[in-house]
Amino acid sequence: MRNQMPEVMPDQIDIMLGDGNPLVLSAMSEVFERDPRFSLVATSATAEGFLGMVMRVPVKVCVIDWNIPALGAERLIEVLRAQENAPRIVIYGHDADPSVPRHAMSSGAAAFVSRSASIDSLVQTCLEVADGKMVFPYLDIRDLKNDPISTLSRKETALLEALAEGLTNKQLAARMEISINTVKFHLSNIFDKLSVKNRAQAIAHFYASKAKSGG
Repeated sequence: MRNQMPEVMPDQIDIMLGDGNPLVLSAMSEVFERDPRFSLVATSATAEGFLGMVMRVPVKVCVIDWNIPALGAERLIEVLRAQENAPRIVIYGHDADPSVPRHAMSSGAAAFVSRSASIDSLVQTCLEVADGKMVFPYLDIRDLKNDPISTLSRKETALLEALAEGLTNKQLAARMEISINTVKFHLSNIFDKLSVKNRAQAIAHFYASKAKSGG
């Protein structure tokens, strides 16, 4: 883990890197350290270490491995977005699973870059994100808008799947290991995102989406 406090020039973009692969983390660090447009503030191989540093030293842009141990990027983004002056987040992940860019966007990331892309693509994406843009080259935004279920978080999707099994709120709470009040909170968010008013409509939406996708 690197924890440095370089002097940030006015025209530099302060950036923090989080990746569970030490070779990837080292390679990224070298690239951003050499690039005069960036000031590399810190790096970490774990989500917990990353979170601890970014809360102490706010930065403009973060590059995070989607599978960073042990929280994973989705949970890490959720925590970061609740912070004041939250950084803009670039997810660096494998694109073999087409749902990852969609989940990254739904979670609140500003961009997704494939690990198979060139390092220059990652650098360029970070520049665009720092400029306020969203960059999702592998995501068809129209599909995201056409199917609201795609906007659900991983936990909300799991809750909806359990709901479709006919579970009560008490059973959902036990299954998800959360309180009944938290179940109600998530269900309310799900209903809002799907533009439905009750459990039956949400379940119908779930099965219609599965049928459409061939699931």
